[in-house]
Amino acid sequence: MSGKVLVVEDDMHMRFLLKAVYETNGFTPVLARDGRSGLQEAHKHMPQVIVLDLMMPGQGGLVMYRELKADTGLREIPVIVLSAVEEESFRHSVNMLRAGGAEELPDPDRYLEKPPDPEHLIRETRALLEQRGMRGE
Repeated sequence: MSGKVLVVEDDMHMRFLLKAVYETNGFTPVLARDGRSGLQEAHKHMPQVIVLDLMMPGQGGLVMYRELKADTGLREIPVIVLSAVEEESFRHSVNMLRAGGAEELPDPDRYLEKPPDPEHLIRETRALLEQRGMRGE
């Protein structure tokens, strides 16, 4: 069984790079270019993993992440944040959201900085699937 991966990324070149990386490793990528369409695609396709950029126009990745974790149908899907934002800055933003009333907001399952190492990204994706008893080949 191949894992379905939702890639939410506004940069077209990065989106297609990630699509190619996942396809060549046996995954089925689903693409979205912002948080709003990412949430729609998540509901439509119920992916096994979501790869989420943070800095996007419109509804950004942090807003989408908060909405994912508040949605009972989507909250268990593992999330890999893939961003040019340093992890420390992201964690600061999450702590600010928690202070503002989003206490239940968990840390993402993985945090990778751009540009991604394709082999590392695939290893992390497979590790998340294995943790949840799924296969991603």
